[in-house]
Amino acid sequence: MIFKPKHLLLLATACSLSAAAQAQGTAAATVVAIPPLSTPDDKPTSAGSTLSIAWQATQLVAQDLRATSEVMPLPPQQKDFYSYPEVTAPTFSRWRSQGAKMLVTGFVQARQDGRVTFGCYVYDVDKGREVARKGFVVSPDEWQRAAHKCSGLAYTAVTGAPGIFDTRIVYVAEGGSGRTKIDRLAIMDSDGSNHRYLTSGDTMVLTPRLSRKAARVAYVSYIAGRPRVQVMDVASGNVRPLVANDAITFAPRFSPDGSRIVFSMMLGPNSDIYVVSADGGVPQRLTTAPGIDTDPSFSPDGSRILFESDRSGTQQLYVMNADGTNVRRVSFGGAAYAAPAWSPDGEWIAYTRREPGARRIAVIRADGSGERVLTAGPGDEGPSWAASSREIIFQRSDPGGSSSLLRVSLDGSEPRPVALPQNGSDPDWSGVMD
Repeated sequence: MIFKPKHLLLLATACSLSAAAQAQGTAAATVVAIPPLSTPDDKPTSAGSTLSIAWQATQLVAQDLRATSEVMPLPPQQKDFYSYPEVTAPTFSRWRSQGAKMLVTGFVQARQDGRVTFGCYVYDVDKGREVARKGFVVSPDEWQRAAHKCSGLAYTAVTGAPGIFDTRIVYVAEGGSGRTKIDRLAIMDSDGSNHRYLTSGDTMVLTPRLSRKAARVAYVSYIAGRPRVQVMDVASGNVRPLVANDAITFAPRFSPDGSRIVFSMMLGPNSDIYVVSADGGVPQRLTTAPGIDTDPSFSPDGSRILFESDRSGTQQLYVMNADGTNVRRVSFGGAAYAAPAWSPDGEWIAYTRREPGARRIAVIRADGSGERVLTAGPGDEGPSWAASSREIIFQRSDPGGSSSLLRVSLDGSEPRPVALPQNGSDPDWSGVMD
């Protein structure tokens, strides 16, 4: 049997009891103009004046869009005054002359209740018409979230895919080395801001997985020397075991609606797939075949579960109904297939392709066709999808044992490093926050 390194660690234990680097876009990227957000009346707030917030938000929207391969924002210029009336009545010829295909405008307005209103508008410059608009009411200190939502509105208008900017990334932060090595769960916004640690580092942690809106995280922690799945409420920090027994449990993942968690459990020499309410309860067993069944992942509609198994002799990918029926194999290539994850749009499966001396990130269509290798390796693993289904975050390990996180697009462009305060592994990307 062939196992992933982390699964070898788990089974051996049982037996012994960065903000993303900014891309410059591709030749096909859509040029977007982003003049400074306006304000109808500059007013003081707890986070600075509305004019100051508007300029900072403008820069953040440009930064967000520049980090994608599909959009190329024109650099916003603070000296380019943009009046409040122009927000809803742009002079399109001005932006056509600069080569822009789309235009993002907006405003920040103080409210009597101490909050601020963000208005965001997206225009098709060639056609001279509005294509999207949305308003957000937030506290002044939450202006970054409003700016990320504006970026998402623009990204969706250009690509038709959900924006990835108002999302969270959780990962294992690795500090120290040898006996002083400390692993902690860490969470941050998709651009690397608002970074914080969720655990203290007093026990080993593995494979954190977020609920869609990042309210909860399920992960593996070592309790009395045994790997067990824990569930944490991100806001409060409260932690509880996923199941009441002391069996070895690992590889958790939430259902799309957050109501269930699918995971692996060992009650004998093999591991099988189980599902249980995210609030706890009696788990339901879904697989019974001999071998190691692990790394389950729900389809976007929650009706099917993808997993890896070595029941055929090597690690391959299988799909079954969410109740465990109708199991079928979907991978047949000349490699081991591990750590599968279903894209949010249901079209693709990302996985770790393991060959002698190399681990690479690859994708296939949900029916097993169209296999494409996205990274060169040799130490790439653990893919997790962006909400857009157009980008993947993954772990890269070097020969010296250090790990880092990178992002790669499905368009074949070069992977881009994620800026982190220390080494990182086991990333997971949330859906868009509401």
